[in-house]
Amino acid sequence: MRDHWLAERTRFIQASGIRRVFDLARELTNPINLSIGQPHFDVPTPIKESAIAAILAGHNGYTVTQGIPELRDKIRERVRQQLPQQDREVLITSGTSGGLVLAVLTCVNPGDEVIIFDPYFVMYPHLVRMAGGIPVFVDTYPDFQIDPERVRRAITPRTKMILFNSPANPTGTVTSRERVRALAELAEQQGLLLVSDEVYRAFCYDSEFTSPAVFNPEVLVLDGFSKAYGMTGWRLGYAHGPKRLIEEMAKLQQFTFVCAPSMVQHAGITALDYDVSPIVADYRRKRDLICQALREHYELVTPQGAFYAFPKVPWGSDEEFVTACIQEQLLVIPGSVFSQRSTHFRISFAADDETLHRGIEVLLRLAKR
Repeated sequence: MRDHWLAERTRFIQASGIRRVFDLARELTNPINLSIGQPHFDVPTPIKESAIAAILAGHNGYTVTQGIPELRDKIRERVRQQLPQQDREVLITSGTSGGLVLAVLTCVNPGDEVIIFDPYFVMYPHLVRMAGGIPVFVDTYPDFQIDPERVRRAITPRTKMILFNSPANPTGTVTSRERVRALAELAEQQGLLLVSDEVYRAFCYDSEFTSPAVFNPEVLVLDGFSKAYGMTGWRLGYAHGPKRLIEEMAKLQQFTFVCAPSMVQHAGITALDYDVSPIVADYRRKRDLICQALREHYELVTPQGAFYAFPKVPWGSDEEFVTACIQEQLLVIPGSVFSQRSTHFRISFAADDETLHRGIEVLLRLAKR
């Protein structure tokens, strides 16, 4: 292997810290795994049966790049109910991450600036750099709520896009309706593309979910089936937004992902009719369990959505604290994986109760060091 074979962009991309912890879990004999952002429940049986039926019926070849019409029509009808009076096109993608890749590659030129809120989903800055763009971080500490005035001050003539995620990974923050509106209107006034990553929208525990597309019809929305239905490995997502933008994303999909997995698209039709409210209620209970146990010992902003908590480390750096956790068989993620700061760590409470209780026991013990 010769170094000059590698493209320059690889120098700016580091292996995911989350994946390193994931690999470490395989080496431990009985890990307490609160690290991975993956639902702990299996794909519901009716959705599995729909995928199996699609395979047996021969739906195993390529689909049209945009996705099968039955699924697109069903999503489009849902979008019309949520966003009446808006004419939005739909594209089926290979996971929400696939939609993010297409959105960034479609819109970001080398040298363009992309505003990202810190803490952020680990993929955001790497995707921007892969496209030759420049991530511009807007701090949201200590409460993880977006300050529209900070966003305004971060905008320059080179700003092209804002990447927005609510409910948020890694903090579990749900941005308030007033702040969502202010952000959407600011993007419209400044002529910026606001990309709203809504893959956790089903997991809102204390308030109604609000999409910025309600206030700005040019918002690009990315969503998917991974979190609400436990379909992480099935790679099924979708995007909806202005027709011209969706058409350009579909053009790039032709030459990258080709199409989302065919049998999974058929299963997606069934998934959209599946009631996930009992799952969401159970995750709300798990959220409360974690917060009640840790609140007196950790500085913690109560997560209002998703299935993550983002406490401040009680001592040392995030790497030092997480190393101590790993020595106790507990797998959590250092906050610097998601942030320019090294002061917090991420807990995923997408786990069974026994695992959560074991994790809480370790965290309470470590807090007293």
